[in-house]
Formats: sequence, C-alpha cells, structure tokens
Amino acid sequence: MINYNGSLISEDELQLTHQNRAFKYGDGIFETIKVQNNKIIFLEDHYFRLMASMRMLRMKIPMKFTLEFLEEEINKVITSYDSQLLRVRVNVYRKDGGLYTPATNEIDYLIEVKEIKATSKETYKVDLYKDFYNYSGLLSTVKTTNRILNTVAAIYAKENDLDNCILLNERKGVAEVTNGNIFVVKGNVIKTPSLSEGCIKGIIRKKVIEIIEKHPDFTIEETNISPFELQKSDEVFITNAIIGVQAITNYRKKEFKTEISKKIKKSLSLMTITS
Repeated sequence: MINYNGSLISEDELQLTHQNRAFKYGDGIFETIKVQNNKIIFLEDHYFRLMASMRMLRMKIPMKFTLEFLEEEINKVITSYDSQLLRVRVNVYRKDGGLYTPATNEIDYLIEVKEIKATSKETYKVDLYKDFYNYSGLLSTVKTTNRILNTVAAIYAKENDLDNCILLNERKGVAEVTNGNIFVVKGNVIKTPSLSEGCIKGIIRKKVIEIIEKHPDFTIEETNISPFELQKSDEVFITNAIIGVQAITNYRKKEFKTEISKKIKKSLSLMTITS
C-alpha cells in the first residue's frame, strides 16, 4: 500500500498523469526515512529538512503539514508491515500543470514503503566517478527528484564491480558518494565536505558531526577534500539514513582500517535508541 495525498491505495491504483512535474521537470523533493521496530528514526530532523527544502523551492506548504501530521501519514502505511526494518520514502512535488513556470505552487505527496534487510558490508570498494560533476551550491544540498548524476554513477559502479562511487564537484573536490555523505579520517582529525562543496545536507551527516564534536579524542572539519587526501587517510566511511555508517575498505589499491567508523556506528545506534 502507498499513501497518496492521505488516501491508502495499492500500487496498481496509483495513476500519475503525463503532466506530473516530478516526471517532466524533476520538480519534486523526497526524504528517505528509516523505520526500525515501528520507530521512525530521526523523524523531526527529516521533517525540518523537508520543510526547508519546500520553502527553498517555493512550494506552498499546506497549513496541515505539521510534524504530527507527517508522522500520522507515515504510520498509515507502515502499520501494514511486519518487518523490523523499513525504508520509507516521502515524495513531495508540485501539482500538475505549466511548463518551466508551474501553474500552481501547491503540492501533492506520496509515501511509499519497502522492506529491507541488513544494510552494512564487511568489504566495501569505491572509486572516483569523473565523467560528470556534482556542481557546488545550495541547490545541490536539496534532495530533489532529479538524480541523474547519481544514477549514471551507480551504473558505472555496477559495471566496474564497485560498491559505490565518489562524486566530485566542478573544482574536482570530493563532494559525496552516490547515495550519501563521506567522511575522511587522518589521525585525530575527521573531515567531511562542507555544504558549499555540493553535498547533500544529510541527516546522518548531521548526527555524526554531533557525535564527533562531543568526542574528546577527535575533531571534525567541514571543508574541501581533494581526491589525493583519500589515498593518505587512515579511514573513510560514508553515511545515509538507511545504512547509518558504512566503512569503506578499499579505494583503488588502498586498504583502510575500520576501527573508528565502527565506534561511530555504535554511537549512532545508541543515538537512534534515544531519539
């Protein structure tokens, strides 16, 4: 079942028209949210990011679209699943009509759910994707439905027996990976690309930064990172809402340790329990 504008319908019943703006122009945004043991993880953070993205893209936010409303709409769908681990995708897009200039700024929403299994891997290989760039700027921090760069990079990864690809910005600095943010560990300094580098404003990115800021042995830097630094680092890990923290074990001929990423993953797990 899916939730389409508040109504529960089957996937077969959903009918989007040829005027759908997310389809025609990528005029939509989405949130990917993890549900574990019927608990919606970091819902408040996802809600406020969704609201900020809607305002940034000049969508009209309905008065009813409160945090409590979103929670109720998600619960409508997840209650029909018995799985302990679910992926919820909340899609918001402008209503049909118009060309580049929309006929209205009012929105439709669609909430879909998928059962998932264990998400972490012991061995995780990555490489750079250099065919196209993830351009820096605030628009790149928003999870829009236009993810063509991520798609072609994911295809490249599959064709080359990789688990993921690292995306670069137009200055050839590290921006993110195809499905999340990236962190680089060297000594007691942990770096992650700043938002001005073109990375998604990730929820787990935010939580990991909070964990590192409170840790007495490490410092966090939001900055620019060159691909050269990857070769010299002690550890590299990635983050997103579903996997949490995934250690990278292999980058080209470089093999990384995983001790620090495992500690951060454990701290994140404790944070999800108390959220």
